[in-house]
Amino acid sequence: MGIYASTAYPLARDIYYGLYALQHRGQESCGIVVNEDGVFHSKKDLGQVSQVFTEEELAHFPEGSMAVGHVRYGTTGGNNRNNCQPMEVNHQKGKMALAHNGNISNAYELRTELELSGAIFHSTSDTEIIAYIVTRERLKTGSIEAAVLAAMNYLEGAYSIAVMSATKLIIARDPHGFRPLCYGQKPDGTYVAASETCALEAVGAKYVRDVEPGELIVFSENGVESMRDHCETKPRSTCIFEYIYFARPDSVIDGVSVHAARLKAGEILARNYPVLADVVVGVPDSGLDAALGYSRYSGIPYGIGFIKNKYIGRTFISPSQNERTSGVRIKLNPLKETVAGKRVVLVDDSIVRGTTSKRIVHLLREAGAKEIHVRISSPPFLSPCYYGTDIDTKENLVACNYSLTEIAELIGADSLGYLPLDSLSELVGHDGYCHACFSGQYATRVPEVTSKERFEKRLSKL
Repeated sequence: MGIYASTAYPLARDIYYGLYALQHRGQESCGIVVNEDGVFHSKKDLGQVSQVFTEEELAHFPEGSMAVGHVRYGTTGGNNRNNCQPMEVNHQKGKMALAHNGNISNAYELRTELELSGAIFHSTSDTEIIAYIVTRERLKTGSIEAAVLAAMNYLEGAYSIAVMSATKLIIARDPHGFRPLCYGQKPDGTYVAASETCALEAVGAKYVRDVEPGELIVFSENGVESMRDHCETKPRSTCIFEYIYFARPDSVIDGVSVHAARLKAGEILARNYPVLADVVVGVPDSGLDAALGYSRYSGIPYGIGFIKNKYIGRTFISPSQNERTSGVRIKLNPLKETVAGKRVVLVDDSIVRGTTSKRIVHLLREAGAKEIHVRISSPPFLSPCYYGTDIDTKENLVACNYSLTEIAELIGADSLGYLPLDSLSELVGHDGYCHACFSGQYATRVPEVTSKERFEKRLSKL
């Protein structure tokens, strides 16, 4: 997230509110950097926004005219303080703070090349690689925006970035547009950039538009400038899982309502996998909209099947399997009045390893459900993702090892149905999306070294 204002004000608080709205996108760490007349003030640490930024911490930030913020969901590099963002660089031509959403698929070869030329890295995140390349190009070019444009020639994979210099705020989106990026404007003229529209609304900014794939936008004292050197150089490949899981339902990505896309997914499931049942329930939160869509199309009543502990984060993006399993135990509690003695349609967004789904089905059995028919609002995960979703090996994907019937038996369901792969375009109304994790059809080269902790593992051998 980034903010550019014509006059200084306590904008750390606005960044805080925006990051709170984006907390669903990352729970490992967070950070804010405020620009006070070219002097950077920062706070970054492990934990969620409310844990890292107390009222006292926010009060320590000075007024400023620019700021960037970040919540981290790590897909390259472990969960440690060195990998917290935004990343800051002091170089010969000035200062820079950079926040990045996505995953650089050629990070391993880029870092190897940089290290062989003498670069020294302090983190194991691919974001530092972006920062290093931008800095290198800045020493050759006449402006920070020219440096970012030049750096984009070297980067492969997914990146929506915000770069703050002493005088400018720059946002850019990779040529495929894997991850979302948009900007809006507050009534006083302040510009706000964020991954999702829900963050704009959280700080009182009105949505202006999405950043186009390959586009770079500069906010400065000269106004707003769009640079489109990398636009239309690659096929659009917006991550379809943004609509199924990642994004908040009240966000709009590339003109498509996330809520509407999930309702459509539920409708498609009801068309393809009808069943005699008494109630449709969704797994909070990303399964709720699809469950409502299933209910509306099928005519089966919609019910609240689970009470969610709102102080527990998203289990899918927890760093380890143990954390995901433990999170489910204390996150959800079934509502017996809804499911006891009934045939239940249970709608969830995905099955990755199967352990979470098995636990949820077990909870419904304990609550007295007579039958449980699981419907998943995405196709089966069959391939790793290299663009910002933490699915890195086929060995961990249940759909790679078991048939549909076997998965149903494994998780304890009476029946199971996935969203058909060929129906994904119905969710967004076009074919410009990435479905590699479901189909194995990648928009970029498949990297040779793919482990999330590949840089930690390399360091451990030294």
